[in-house]
Amino acid sequence: MKIEILGSGCPNCKTLEENTKKALIELSINAEVIKVTDITKIVEYGVMSTPAIVVDGEVKSYGKVASVEEIKAMLK
Repeated sequence: MKIEILGSGCPNCKTLEENTKKALIELSINAEVIKVTDITKIVEYGVMSTPAIVVDGEVKSYGKVASVEEIKAMLK
């Protein structure tokens, strides 16, 4: 599983990354978590509002900091 956190590195983006890692630990899922800060790559996903989370190439959430519980639901 490949998870990408899209954003400029703002505090919300960092919080989303932390929540994602917590969700992975709680679900015992081993996944690659990548931070994407390149605006060109972010736009390629059609995301205009960050932070965003992409799971295996599919945008799951954008424009808000998803909670640990929301992320767990996305990963199941």
